[in-house]
Amino acid sequence: MKKVLVALSGGVDSACACILLRQRGYEVAGATMLLRDGGETEVKDARLAAKQLGIPFYQFDLREEFRKNVIAPFAEVYRRGGTPNPCIVCNRTMKFGIFLEKALALGYDAIATGHYAKIFEQDGRFLLSAADDRAKDQTYMLCTLSQYQLAHTLFPLGDVQNKDEVRALAEQAGLKLAGKHDSQDICFVPNGDYMGYLTAHGLVPQKGNYITQDGTVLAAHRGMEAYTTGQRRGLGIALGERTYVLGKRGTDVILGAEEQLYSDRVLVRNVKYIPFDRPERPMRVQAKLRYTTKSAPALLTPLEDGCELLFDTPQRAVTPGQTAAFYDGSLIIGGGTIEKTLSEEETK
Repeated sequence: MKKVLVALSGGVDSACACILLRQRGYEVAGATMLLRDGGETEVKDARLAAKQLGIPFYQFDLREEFRKNVIAPFAEVYRRGGTPNPCIVCNRTMKFGIFLEKALALGYDAIATGHYAKIFEQDGRFLLSAADDRAKDQTYMLCTLSQYQLAHTLFPLGDVQNKDEVRALAEQAGLKLAGKHDSQDICFVPNGDYMGYLTAHGLVPQKGNYITQDGTVLAAHRGMEAYTTGQRRGLGIALGERTYVLGKRGTDVILGAEEQLYSDRVLVRNVKYIPFDRPERPMRVQAKLRYTTKSAPALLTPLEDGCELLFDTPQRAVTPGQTAAFYDGSLIIGGGTIEKTLSEEETK
């Protein structure tokens, strides 16, 4: 029998991962990472779920590691003018990084989470594919995991058909969190005010100007970290027509019309591939540039440090700092960090 340590978040999905694993014959325990001051509520909920399920429970205080591995890079991406995706960084460094190592040190064979995704082995490699419930699929958030991490991970919810099935399992087990709502916010910025969080933790907004693409100065802004590509609301400037953030140039924020938001060439850095170490030649993929957007067909060309994506149709509001994930049908090819869009001159 395999011993599995489940990462309990205090929510219904991870609790149901425990139920499904026990039904499949695994020896199960639960553990929660305390990642920030104020995270005690999630720990309390997770501890209660473990008690109701009758499984051992561990608590790992990883607040310092979380500050170093997630919060510091989060702030740094904003300082460089990007818009980060801290959940993907947290998955790679914390949940499937430090948490996994602690589980193995305690004598567990693998970890499990409540993510909606599927792992299978083929020709000596561990592959990642979309969950049966495509509406809940979370492979975008997992696209940079390594072979080592995938080899020691289980996703019991990968073949669940829908969330109603999960809640029914929790109700049958008598779990008090069966009706708990899913979290939609960044865990350490629960009110969504990331600028308030950053300034409270030492970030000094970098002042500059709103400019047009040709460099014409329009007005001063309140700090370039407060803006992201595609943003329209909260600009505090009236130009007589709908105006959007097109990007940044140093500490200046470029404004323009919506039709100027579209790009078909994207440079991606720090790319991790799953089915292979690196593709030998250009390949067709479906690429997803945000968690909430649909994938779009593109040609992926491997580079020495990353790759270039050439989309069949221009994509709206490509945002540096976000993650690009690559798919072949339901199979995840990999992912990396969006560096910038490329002009025709840069690709010649």
